[in-house]
Amino acid sequence: MSGDTNMPAEKQIKPKAFGPVSKGYPLIDGKIHIAGRAVEDWIGEIGQTPAFLYDAALLDQRVTDLRAAMPERLAIHYAMKANPFAPFLRHMIGLCDGIDLASGGELEMALDNGAQPSHMSFAGPAKTDAELKLAIKKGVTINLESEGEAERCLAIGHSLGIKPRLAVRVNPDFDLRGSGMRMGGGAKAFGVDQERVPGLVRHIIAAGAHWRGFHIYAGSQSLDSDALAETQAKTIALAAQLANAIGVAPEHINLGGGFGIPYFAKDKPVDLNIIGEKLKRQFSNLPVILKDCKFAIELGRYLAGEAGIYVTRIIDKKISHGEIFLACDGGLHHQLAASGNFGTVVRRNYPIAMASQRDGAEEIVNIVGCLCTPLDRLGDRVLLSRAEVGDLVIIFCAGAYGASASPVNFLGHGPAAEILLNDKNDQ
Repeated sequence: MSGDTNMPAEKQIKPKAFGPVSKGYPLIDGKIHIAGRAVEDWIGEIGQTPAFLYDAALLDQRVTDLRAAMPERLAIHYAMKANPFAPFLRHMIGLCDGIDLASGGELEMALDNGAQPSHMSFAGPAKTDAELKLAIKKGVTINLESEGEAERCLAIGHSLGIKPRLAVRVNPDFDLRGSGMRMGGGAKAFGVDQERVPGLVRHIIAAGAHWRGFHIYAGSQSLDSDALAETQAKTIALAAQLANAIGVAPEHINLGGGFGIPYFAKDKPVDLNIIGEKLKRQFSNLPVILKDCKFAIELGRYLAGEAGIYVTRIIDKKISHGEIFLACDGGLHHQLAASGNFGTVVRRNYPIAMASQRDGAEEIVNIVGCLCTPLDRLGDRVLLSRAEVGDLVIIFCAGAYGASASPVNFLGHGPAAEILLNDKNDQ
């Protein structure tokens, strides 16, 4: 009978695919592990769900692999907007060569957690005078987003008697092919259109500012290794073109980032060796005006994303029109991106699993949160190991744009716990 809701859901509903579980989370004796222990054991020790668990050893490995593949000359910066959790941030400050900021609040957090101002750069539109003043006083490099921002920096620097450290964020006439979010090409809120850059740089040099160089960021979340390498080559060529037009060699060029991670079914990870080898060839044949320049890439999601998981507990299990719903104590107020409400057009399932796997028993289920909105869905018709009330659900790729990028105050459920595991700096 079609109205028999006791029929197994998997016979009525076709499952939807979800993304691949990244390395570092082995299944041992039916239990998913992180940082050498079962997730269930960590949650038992913490005594709270929902919770974000981050593995410092996975952060270390990601940076180690990146350095091994990239040219030795290339500095690695952490874009802290990906995850500003204080222990996490301290760990990344120790691992990376620089920190990239996007607000005065992030600047203060970076200072509080040991970052050196000379290793910081500050990008983003609509910086306030108070933010610019703090950055100039501390000696942070400001990536200028407009001519108006340049004038305000020059005026603030003059009033303080400090020569501001200024770079120009360039809006290039190209974007990153295959990127999830295009940051260059066409009319953009970010950066100065490339044809106006030489005049602006000559102006800020003449005004007595310390011109640092260029910040050129064409896109983000690309899994196309050839496209990433192609964009780096275009960025270097554009930097040389601009420097020659200015007549002064830049000290520093931020090549942007854009390295993606595999969130969804059929996604394949970036091939670092392809990017690294092509960039090494670029560096071996630099235009003369860039021979002594320092280069960096800024990465947030790529460094942080796969090093964290979000763990939530099943509070209720119900059937509605033949579909199973597992209602959890977490949701989009902590993990907005996994719900499909953070920059995606079509909702797709993040990597997801039950913390404990029951032998051979699977169900097609919907994983929903505790908020009274149909948007609060963490898993849409996913085939998982059979679960009961009290079991734990894991959402992977939760190390970036999780807790700090979600509406935690919505409906007053409060924040999730955040724990950095394997952090040798805190032992």
